[in-house]
Amino acid sequence: MGDFASPTIRTTQEPATKPAEAVASPLHTIILLLVLFGVSLLGYRSVHEMRTAQNANHLFFYSITMAWEWIVVAYIYWGVHPRGKSLRDIVRGNWSRTSEFFIDIAISFGFWIAALVVLTVVARAIHATGTREAALALAPHGLGESILWVALSVTAGFCEETIFRGYLQRQFAAWTRSAAAGVVLSAALFGAGHIYQGVRATVVIGVYGLMFGILAEARRSLRPGIMVHAWHDAITGLLLRFLPNP
Repeated sequence: MGDFASPTIRTTQEPATKPAEAVASPLHTIILLLVLFGVSLLGYRSVHEMRTAQNANHLFFYSITMAWEWIVVAYIYWGVHPRGKSLRDIVRGNWSRTSEFFIDIAISFGFWIAALVVLTVVARAIHATGTREAALALAPHGLGESILWVALSVTAGFCEETIFRGYLQRQFAAWTRSAAAGVVLSAALFGAGHIYQGVRATVVIGVYGLMFGILAEARRSLRPGIMVHAWHDAITGLLLRFLPNP
């Protein structure tokens, strides 16, 4: 019996002791960080112009944003492929049964409610108003913009979770040998990427990214986070379109 017990012990202990593995080369990650920094600066300028413009071209902005996010995901695929990885390996998780899908839906909804409470408390505590102002500047007007806004939200859900929680979080965890450090560093970059909403709003979004990172680490999957990210962005923009401003 001892011969059969020993392999079982090794198998159950392996996931807990297995070190984090980098999914791409350091150079690939450095280039990605430089690209994200440049895009965040362009985003700061673009949103500022949209806030002051009388008739901002939302359709153009939505289209460009979707295009660049998919380009970044393609760049990530190009970087992880030489190491035998795919986007499926980055996203992780598997819905082999219908029940698993509904479990992730339930987890996503519970996470969303918790996130709304936490972010509201944080925003009020630090008097962050830039998030709403930026959201108003980006919110859709009319049917065409609303449809493209939903497409943009779905794109952001998949692409941004892949970029920050799927790729960067795992890279940082591997480099630092700490899953917690990976979560914190990727959340900080996620917040910094939204600097166009203001410094205080960046803190709020950084907390949001921290929660997404914890969710991805706990579930070992980006799927719940992708769903929450997509429907949160979509609902927020549509509510700002249809509800009167205070």
